[in-house]
Amino acid sequence: MARRTRQLAFRFRTRGGPRPGSGRPPNGERAGVSHLRRPALSRRHPVHVTLRVIAGLSSLRDGAVFFAVRAALRAGKDRFGFRLVHFSVQGNHLQLLAEAEGREALSRGLQGLGVRLARAVNRRLERHGRVFADRYHARSLRTPREARLALAYVLMNARRHGRGLRQLPPGFGDFCSSAAWFAGWGRPRELVFGLGSPTGAFDDAPVVPPRTWLLRDGATRAGPLDPDDAPLATPSRQERH
Repeated sequence: MARRTRQLAFRFRTRGGPRPGSGRPPNGERAGVSHLRRPALSRRHPVHVTLRVIAGLSSLRDGAVFFAVRAALRAGKDRFGFRLVHFSVQGNHLQLLAEAEGREALSRGLQGLGVRLARAVNRRLERHGRVFADRYHARSLRTPREARLALAYVLMNARRHGRGLRQLPPGFGDFCSSAAWFAGWGRPRELVFGLGSPTGAFDDAPVVPPRTWLLRDGATRAGPLDPDDAPLATPSRQERH
């Protein structure tokens, strides 16, 4: 009688996979932004972007550092189909409102802007090395309410971080933002920024006028913004780029 043999199954060793410690490590001390493929982006939808810097750097709002950051924003405000509409510079991060022709235009524009910002900060601080902690967070704004919340969050971000009473007197806008180029305040410009403030003209501004209906008209159709309002938290839904 012939003897039967049983076929054995071989287990092949693999690399990577869903096990602890696998995959690309984060740039910072903890996991940051997901590296999954970016979702599609419509040119009709503006984007709220957050850029965070590494720990240990001087505050981005400090004198010469802020002016270097603003100059870099001005140089990269309108390139590759990417347009910077508003910004707020805080101690360890930047909040941006931008428009883009699509996902690739947003990515290229922010990459170029990130390089300009890093070079400007390193030059001013006389240092070398990485400036940003991880990739950027981005969230598409699809409704007038989302656009209004994001606009208030960006332009009045200093009040949200607890610096309103110390740095921003009641009724005044934040000079470390693009608030001077926003026409939707509920008070005259002279009362929001005082004498010697930026004129609000776009000739040599660090931002460009909005083209999307949501930022141009939709965000303020419920009424003008009050510079004394501390912004609420933005919606939790985020697209991580």
